[in-house]
Amino acid sequence: MIGLYYNSIDPLMGMVPGIKAFVAAVVGGIGSVPGAAVGGFLIGLLETGVQAVGLSAYKDAAVYLVLIIMLVVLPAGLFGKRQREKV
Repeated sequence: MIGLYYNSIDPLMGMVPGIKAFVAAVVGGIGSVPGAAVGGFLIGLLETGVQAVGLSAYKDAAVYLVLIIMLVVLPAGLFGKRQREKV
């Protein structure tokens, strides 16, 4: 649909939205559909807040920073379950 609108097609057209969807799934918890929805909502609020402050050039960087922080602090996500791995 975007390719029809802009009258051009590029192989990397959906890369940024795909990465942001992955970040939303990680924030919410992998395997949790409600968690992914909440994660997407939080990512949207974050992007809007960063743009409202006047730092629209850094909205993608803010999303990736949240991904790094979430993986360090809460690797299972907001709604993910922490499981022990038996070796």
